[in-house]
Amino acid sequence: MSPEYTERASRLPGAVVWTKQAAGRPGGGGPVLPDGCMDLLWTAGRLLVAGPDTRAFRPGPGLGGPWAGVRLRPGFAPALLGVPADELRDRRVDLADLRPGAEVRRLTERIDAAPDRAAALEDLALHLAAAARPEDPQVRAVVAALTAGRSVAETAEAVGLGARQLHRRSLAAFGYGPKTLARILRMQRALALARSGVPLAETAARAGYADQAHLARDVRELAGAPVTVLLDS
Repeated sequence: MSPEYTERASRLPGAVVWTKQAAGRPGGGGPVLPDGCMDLLWTAGRLLVAGPDTRAFRPGPGLGGPWAGVRLRPGFAPALLGVPADELRDRRVDLADLRPGAEVRRLTERIDAAPDRAAALEDLALHLAAAARPEDPQVRAVVAALTAGRSVAETAEAVGLGARQLHRRSLAAFGYGPKTLARILRMQRALALARSGVPLAETAARAGYADQAHLARDVRELAGAPVTVLLDS
């Protein structure tokens, strides 16, 4: 992990507060990988929301940082922001597009002036969470089941939803269907195992892939790079 990147657990349950001096998230200046999450972001003079990614995101001109972010647990951001996740899929949008512009300008100026921008951004996330509608317990149950490696059919049965209902609810909560979310969560499990030193063949088996070749194909499709390159970055 790049020394320019730091993270800590947030006071908002399940969230992570992070800072980065250059573009991207963990792993240096490389791409931001899909993780099932959405982020509330600050960079000088701007507040943004990072929608759920279906592919690796590579920051372009004007998005070089420094950054502070609050990474929200999967499925939580729509309740916080009042917008379905699929409307923000693969996008970075200004918070002023989702909330009154005057309010966002005041918030941006406050965070710009704060001695600890990450802490100020976390305070904003906590404020939004306090005013948000209650989180759907079925959404949390879907995440728990898919994180545990259960199939989409098993997940639908466990949470008491039909296949079509689960797909619609997943689009609104996560930005994509449960099959895509399951693939992304599986990739993140695999990368965590591999980064901890588990050999790739064993990583594939423990993360739920058919074999190491299946792991390699899936990671390349989602992350846009070979797993070995990601582990070296």
